[in-house]
Order: sequence, then C-alpha cells, then structure tokens
Amino acid sequence: MKLWRILGTAVLLIAAGGGYYGYVNFLHVEPVKTSIVAQAPVSEAIYGTGTVEPQRWAKVVPLQRRRLVELCTCEGQNVRAGQVLGRQDDAEERSALRELEVSNQQAQRDLDRAEKDRGKSDAAQTEYEQRWTQFEESKTRIAAQKVRIDGLVLRAPLDGMVLRRDGEVGEIAGPTDVLFWVGPPAPMQVVAEVNEEEINRIVVGQKAFLRSEAFPGQALRASVSQITPKGDPTRKTFRIYLLLPPDTALRIGMSVEANIIFREKASALVVPAEAVAGDTVQVVVNDRIERVPVTVGIRGSRNVEIIGDVSRGMAVLSPARLDLADGTKVRIESQSKPASPPPDASLSPAPDQDTAPPTPAAVAGASTDPDNAVISAAISAHIDSVVNDARRNVGRFGANR
Repeated sequence: MKLWRILGTAVLLIAAGGGYYGYVNFLHVEPVKTSIVAQAPVSEAIYGTGTVEPQRWAKVVPLQRRRLVELCTCEGQNVRAGQVLGRQDDAEERSALRELEVSNQQAQRDLDRAEKDRGKSDAAQTEYEQRWTQFEESKTRIAAQKVRIDGLVLRAPLDGMVLRRDGEVGEIAGPTDVLFWVGPPAPMQVVAEVNEEEINRIVVGQKAFLRSEAFPGQALRASVSQITPKGDPTRKTFRIYLLLPPDTALRIGMSVEANIIFREKASALVVPAEAVAGDTVQVVVNDRIERVPVTVGIRGSRNVEIIGDVSRGMAVLSPARLDLADGTKVRIESQSKPASPPPDASLSPAPDQDTAPPTPAAVAGASTDPDNAVISAAISAHIDSVVNDARRNVGRFGANR
C-alpha cells in the first residue's frame, strides 16, 4: 500500500511538472511590445543657440552724453562711410569755439604788431617770440574744440545699410546707447554658443541645420566657418560662427537653434534606445525571444544605431524585457518603427547653462528628406534633455520642502 502511495505521488508530481512545462512553453504566451529594425540615415549633432548677424557690421554710439537734435530716417537705406546719420546738441561747444576764435584774432593782431618791432631790440625779439607762441597755442585750442564738436556728429563707420535705428530726437543718449547698426546685409552668419565639453567635436567646414520659430518645419542650412579660440569660463561655452547661404530665409536679429553635425552615416540599422539592454537586443523569432549581441554605434536619446547579427525588418522587444528568458513564447501586442518626430516639432526653450547639456542626437526616421530627419531628431533629443532636467529639479526642490 505504501508503495502505491509513493508511485501515485510521483505520478502526480510528474504530471504537475509536465503541466507547468506545457503551460509555460505551449499554453502561456507573454504579451510584449516590439519595434521594427529600420534602415535610415543616422547622424549625431551638437546643440547650440545663436543669433543671425551680418558678417561685417558696426554699432554707432555717441561719445558723450548729450541730447539728440537730429537723426536720419534712413533705416534700410544704403550709406557711405562718414555719412552723417545724426547730431547731438553742440551749442555749448560752439559758444566756446567762438570765444577761442575771438582770442585767436587778438593773438594774430598782437603777433603782427610784435613782428614789425622784432628787429629793434632784444626785448622786442623776445616779445615777438612770446606772441608767436600764444598765437600757435590759440590755433591748437581751436582745432581741439572743433574735434570736440565733430565728436557730437554721428557718422556711418563703413559702407553698408542702416540695419536699425534707435532713439528719437530730444532724447538724451550716451556711450552706452546704440543708435544705429550699420553694415552690408549680406553675407550673414549665426553667432552661436555651444557647451565647452562639446567644442572638441566641432571643426570648420561641418554642416549645420537650424530651426527658427519664424520658419516652422524648415531645416535651414549653414556651415561652421570659425571657432573662437577662447571660451567663456563663466558660462562654460564657446562661440562659433555658422555661415549662411545667400538664399537663406533667415533675417538679421533672429534667434535660432543650431545642430552641428559631427558624425553621420547615409544608412544604418536603428532601433529605439529602450530596445537595447547593455550590449544585446531581444528579437522575436517564431514567436519566441532570442537575445542577440550587438554593438551600439551612434547613440541618441530616442534611437540608436546597432551593429550585429540583425537585419532590417526584424522585430525587437521595445522596451527590452530582462525578466523574460530566451525561448519564452510571446505575443506581439503592438509594433512600431523607431520614433522620429515630425519636421515641424515644436521647439523647447534653450536650457539654462547650469543644467546638463543636451544629449547628442541620434537621427533616424522615415522622412524622405534626410536633412529634416537630422534636425527633427536632434531637436527631439534637446526636448528630452530639458524634460529630464525639469524632473530632476522638481524632485530636488520637492525634497527640500
């Protein structure tokens, strides 16, 4: 009897184990989400912000703080170097000049009289020399006063166009007030700032793509023309210059967000970043999971390039499920391609310099224009960075309350 009990128990255990094995491997199916391995152009971009300026231009500022008595209505007009643009009140200086001129006339008469008598005696010769010195000093003072008066005239510093005029007649303006911006309107450039830890990746000649609120949905082109050798240790940034093409739609004074491309491939296999776990991805083959080792290439906040035994069109778990072992039977709940925001994705404000810099953007998407894909994903990476910074700040400040 005891033997039959033992045999019965063994049969039950075997049946239970077999039932569990059959449930796990044949009946139970784990629902998962997947993404398709896509083939697309991929790039990494460095983010920066800047302002559109002419390549050559100058500010016109008063040398003294005086009231404005004349300003030209010449915005948008071409001017020549030295052309008068405005004047400050010079009544006081002109009154002083008239006094100096009267004194000069008297000095001239005294010199003429002394010259007639200079040969009569040593005293007469000495007086002549004194009168000559006084006359020359008088001429010098007059010349200096004329320079002061001329300093109250505002002139164009170079040939070009009056790009902007500020101030009104009757206002008091001084050396801190810019009254005119003058320069050739073309060629134009973007003067941008990038974080110091990214500057080593930027070289002259790299192409850049710009986004402006004035032209949503457009990938505006530029190229790196110059890098300032010395950075700003306070802001921890470096200044770079991006040359704009002659047909650019941007206008002087516009603010832009710049993405400088420092690494790119015309075609690469990409998946969402959440699909990569360490150095592997989980592919679905015959409804079962199989881990495949990969090497991550160009990496961004949304999409990453993968190199390994994978091919276009494969389904990979996204997000990765480290809790599921190889061979687990799965059912695909939803499937998508690597995320690529539309070209007209709205821009987020530039982060404060105290926050972490935006992650270099991996660019990939289904857009037919690779340039739009480049800039859209780069801006998307910047948005993610700002959101993550905001979340960290909320957590930190909330804990302090």
